[in-house]
Amino acid sequence: MESIKNIAIIYGGSSAEREVSIESGEGIFNGLSKMGINSTLIEYADFKKISLGNFDMVFIALHGHEGESGELQKVLSDRNIKYTGSSFKGCSQTWNKRICKEILLENHISTPKWISVSNLETDLKSNSVEGLYQKLKSEMGEEIFMKPSEDGSSIDIFKIESKGSFMNAINDCINLNREFIFEEAISGKEITVGIINNKCLPPVEIQTNNIFYNYEAKYLSNETSLIEADLSEEKKEEIQQMALNAFHACGCKSWARVDFLQDNNGNFFVIEINTAPGMTSHSLVPKAGSFLGLSYEEVLKNIINASL
Repeated sequence: MESIKNIAIIYGGSSAEREVSIESGEGIFNGLSKMGINSTLIEYADFKKISLGNFDMVFIALHGHEGESGELQKVLSDRNIKYTGSSFKGCSQTWNKRICKEILLENHISTPKWISVSNLETDLKSNSVEGLYQKLKSEMGEEIFMKPSEDGSSIDIFKIESKGSFMNAINDCINLNREFIFEEAISGKEITVGIINNKCLPPVEIQTNNIFYNYEAKYLSNETSLIEADLSEEKKEEIQQMALNAFHACGCKSWARVDFLQDNNGNFFVIEINTAPGMTSHSLVPKAGSFLGLSYEEVLKNIINASL
């Protein structure tokens, strides 16, 4: 950590999570200032114009495709610049939900059943909505989640409970011209586990009045609560070990967040892995750190140390 005196924070971008990225970047900037570390906020649109050679490290506070698909990480690696988070491999394998779930399955890590459609718009031109709905229903039951394979912050995610709600999801979807997965809906608790330097933070349970932890619940609702998950020591160890197994299986390093569902029988299912978690004052990883008595700045320090 002593060798890190000057950090570039890449943030902003053009994704639907731009405002969250800006808030994360500003939080990191303020935290580093309190730690006595010089830092510079750099908009994603500008970073290729800047040398970055004067910086000891890049802190990636960028969400969506620009910050989580691995493309930025590859550019930084090619320029021999240290950065926070996973490499191109880890990011690319977790950014695509289908690829991530295939890796989890290969490694015997539980994840909800799913079907992938390589291009939903094209599929619906050659197959009827009724036919696709009946296929989904027969394979996964009455309740299904529809998700783009590549996107963040629960954009274009819909819960399907009937043919009518499937039609509404198709009509309300912002962009059908891409790969989607249809995933078995599991009733239960939403729990997340942050990982920094191969060590798990306390599991956090997300309590929301929304159908699921979507964009509104994450960033707009005042009724979302983040609490330390009420788990026995045995179940806590189980979910943390699952998180580490998923983290390593997908080639992640430095830090990440693994999102789970726990069904009503106590079984855990990995939903996805986030390689560039939010770092706003109310984000999940800083919240998990607070359950260990860690300040926001101490969480930042641990992330930086994990990235050296």
